Amino acid sequence: MPDVYDCSDPELREQGLTAAAVAVSRGELVLVPTDTVYGVAADAFTPAAVTRLLAAKNRGRSMPTPVLIGEASTLAGLVTTVPKTAHALAEAFWPGGLTLVVEHAPSLAWDLGDAEGTVAVRLPDDDVARDLLRRTGPLAVSSANRSGRPAATTAEEAVAQLGEHAAVVLDAGPRTGSSASTIVDCTAPAPRVLRHGAIDVARLREVVPELTD
Repeated sequence: MPDVYDCSDPELREQGLTAAAVAVSRGELVLVPTDTVYGVAADAFTPAAVTRLLAAKNRGRSMPTPVLIGEASTLAGLVTTVPKTAHALAEAFWPGGLTLVVEHAPSLAWDLGDAEGTVAVRLPDDDVARDLLRRTGPLAVSSANRSGRPAATTAEEAVAQLGEHAAVVLDAGPRTGSSASTIVDCTAPAPRVLRHGAIDVARLREVVPELTD
């Protein structure tokens, strides 16, 4: 079973972040808190690790894994150009429950599934997750549950579903914002809502009036 670190204890939190970063660098999976639910994370630039993540969830390549980043500025390094709509939405709602689908730079050596040149990116509003992301760089992160099962809102639930596949667990207590993130496709001239979630469409339209859903 994985090593579990109680992140409410500053010393254990630091140990856990170090252990998780080392595990990620080795291509292993870690279970981490986000601002919505607990997630299972892998190095976004290690295809074998992402394949391990998909296998752990019993999920196919047809549903590519989203990427979490630790700073909004990281987005510019993942794409050729940041669309104006994506920039405006990120400025208004990051960190938070908004995932933006953009075309990634062709030079990036990653394989997140059958994404056809796009990537779904989010900056989570969670200190533990962002502290880890600042150490590791972008992580491929999906909800810590087997496909078709409820998302894990506690570290215990995450371990029960995916613990056998993970090396490290960062326990930051129960997640209360269990609503999944809203997903907006910014690859077309008019951005489109792909999934309704934590951020209401009316709020998004205040920033980008041409948004469709």
